[in-house]
Amino acid sequence: MKLALFDLDNTLLVGDSDFEWAQFLIEKRALDRELHEARNLEFYEQYKAGTLDIHEFLDFQLKPLSRHPRSQLETWRKEFIEIKIKPLVAPGAKKLIESHMLDGDLCIIITATNSFVTAPIARLFEIDNLIATNPEEENGEFTGKVLGKPSFREGKIDRLEEWLNQHNLTWLSFLQSWFYSDSLNDLPLLSKVTHPVAVDPDPTLKKHAETKGWPVISLR
Repeated sequence: MKLALFDLDNTLLVGDSDFEWAQFLIEKRALDRELHEARNLEFYEQYKAGTLDIHEFLDFQLKPLSRHPRSQLETWRKEFIEIKIKPLVAPGAKKLIESHMLDGDLCIIITATNSFVTAPIARLFEIDNLIATNPEEENGEFTGKVLGKPSFREGKIDRLEEWLNQHNLTWLSFLQSWFYSDSLNDLPLLSKVTHPVAVDPDPTLKKHAETKGWPVISLR
């Protein structure tokens, strides 16, 4: 058995779904533009620089989920997928995923973005397995807090190993493993698999990949 892991934002997508969701809510006037737009941009720059405080960011990103009924959020999400996400699908993404599926590999999207936003995106790529940051719920509504460990940086390894354990698997279950990512934030997991692949990488990851001899590809 072989394992194929895919980062989502700026890897399978030509853009960041977390960032775009906040911008979408601003456009819907569900968030105040003056208060949230600059902060959203600031967090995005911190992410790209590798300096993001994930808990500070999640407090910013998940609180809006608690301010609106689940039914309203799902209506907005459906529109968000159609007008914001579908145009961002990287041209080579589905072909790459299909190549692993045809080989019978276990395919998983693993992302720091919350599962409410990313679950329908995973379905868009026809991948059944998703590891994402989980927003806490009570009685079917979001509390604005995170549930468990965020799947960010080293947390991606922890969350993946939890997932594997739940499915009676370990790293030793796989003869080979791939991880496709664009981000320096994913260096811990990239260093764990047998086949790390830098996809349209940021400058730090690109330099690291070239030093290590990792493949550098583009899906755009």
